[in-house]
Amino acid sequence: MTLIKSISGIRGTIGGKSGNNLTPNDIVKFTTAYAKYIASTTLSDRSPVAERSRSLKIVVGRDARISGAMVDSLVCGTLIGCGCDVVNIGLASTPTTEIAVTAEGADGGIIITASHNPKQWNALKLLNSKGEFLNKEDGEKVLQITESEDTEFATVDNLGQMSFKDFSDYHINNVLSLDLVDVEAIRNADFSVAIDCVNSVGGIIIPQLLEKLGVTKITKLNCEPTGNFAHNPEPLKENLTEISEYIAKNKVDVGFVVDPDVDRLAIVCEDGEMFGEEYTLVSVADYVLSHTKGNTVSNLSSTRALRDVTEKHGGQYAAAAVGEVNVVEKMKAINAVIGGEGNGGVIYPASHYGRDALVGIALFLTNLAKKKLKVSELRKTYPEYFISKNKIELTPDIDVDGILAVIKGCYKQYEINDIDGVKIDFPQGWVHLRKSNTEPIIRIYSEAPTPEQADKFAQAVIDEIKRISGSIQK
Repeated sequence: MTLIKSISGIRGTIGGKSGNNLTPNDIVKFTTAYAKYIASTTLSDRSPVAERSRSLKIVVGRDARISGAMVDSLVCGTLIGCGCDVVNIGLASTPTTEIAVTAEGADGGIIITASHNPKQWNALKLLNSKGEFLNKEDGEKVLQITESEDTEFATVDNLGQMSFKDFSDYHINNVLSLDLVDVEAIRNADFSVAIDCVNSVGGIIIPQLLEKLGVTKITKLNCEPTGNFAHNPEPLKENLTEISEYIAKNKVDVGFVVDPDVDRLAIVCEDGEMFGEEYTLVSVADYVLSHTKGNTVSNLSSTRALRDVTEKHGGQYAAAAVGEVNVVEKMKAINAVIGGEGNGGVIYPASHYGRDALVGIALFLTNLAKKKLKVSELRKTYPEYFISKNKIELTPDIDVDGILAVIKGCYKQYEINDIDGVKIDFPQGWVHLRKSNTEPIIRIYSEAPTPEQADKFAQAVIDEIKRISGSIQK
């Protein structure tokens, strides 16, 4: 069992002892720290009249995890006890919650989701008043407050209040209003679509989106939001055999798969083969760049194909540290028109600065309709790379920083990027190794023009880590 505190929030397994797992005590403590942080940063900017005019307002949304209702009650009750008004949007995707924060003019938001983690996990993800994840500096402030014992709650006359709203239609209409989303083209293409929403909130909002996009032939797999995930919730090839087999057998035009909180999008071709999670962003970016000249950003662990496509359209590509907040900060810095992460996360500023599978679906279907290609044919128009994803489980005695320093020295003859772990760029590919923010592991990703070469790059680094790990301990 595990409890992980980071700048992006708190994540852990439900049950067990406080401090070692995500228990009610930990949830209350962390929510209180967030409320104090919001109060310290927001009220300091208000005039005395404004301070008296209203309480702090926090939006709370959650995915359909089994523990979601319990965590939601604790979070909302704690915020009310801290004097905050709560806008509870219920079962909602992560991007829906992000958009709701700005729509409500709220001071922040909490998303109750453990994203792609299995059902025993849950988490609190923290948003600022822009509906964006807290940056490193602000996240560290929340962590510091968490360690403080100086906690004071609101008196009975100053308790917050809770209201309930549904922002599904608002989110969908936001997507439909995008200039590059062509509902008429999608409707005329008459696509047949299969979706797998892994028994979470995607099963509510994705069918609604498709219907408003003019799709009439929709097959729903695992769309009941029960929280009992029908398969491993991470949208990877090995977990998606059901939808792949269905599409191939029934000659469906395209398949879409989302994770439990709907910020990642995987696509399945008409022959049942995976489009490739790395290529979700590549394909959407290619479409956006063909109509909007500009720059792109992805994280260090994402495919080189985005760089290739960006340069083809005359733009500039930049890499950011892993993590949505880092990608967003880099996108703002270089005025990127599209960006995201290679795990199927599309960030389109014309909508909002957050990974959004709904935006990805709408833009992808528009592109597919206009190009009049099969999904497999569209995939072949992009540069071919293969990524090998590996990991090493961490034990308390492993000195990760020491290992990374040694690896960096071993490959000093190549281009090295150390803004987030160590990335080694070879002429024919790359290897990126970093400590995970969400799991006790070292992630080792590699890419090359062939699967064999990508595996070879990764294995060489893994062997090196095993060789040196015994001599580099805490």
